[in-house]
Amino acid sequence: QVQLVESGGGLVQPGGSLSLSCTASGITFKIYAMGWYRQAPGNQREKVAVWFDGGQTIFGNSVKGRCTISRDNSKNSVNLQMNNLKPEDTGVYYCNVVPAMELTQYWGKGTPVNVSS
Repeated sequence: QVQLVESGGGLVQPGGSLSLSCTASGITFKIYAMGWYRQAPGNQREKVAVWFDGGQTIFGNSVKGRCTISRDNSKNSVNLQMNNLKPEDTGVYYCNVVPAMELTQYWGKGTPVNVSS
């Protein structure tokens, strides 16, 4: 059974930094993509940053230039670093895994991030 466990959320002041980590267990397949999405109250879930097999990374428009994503293959984990946080970065951040050969994807339960003074 695939489980994604996120950590690192919490309260952050505007202009501050945040580091989120996601560790996957129960992975028996090749991973095509692993990344982070977020959902603010009343909004749709949106992409934050995604790492693809091969090393390519993509970022949501609202976080470009403020965000990095890194993957640790040995630990099946992906880490997100965000800087210069803004109140609009507030939301629940979800880890996502897309298998290479399955028509499905997996989600973590989410970790809340609140950017507020």
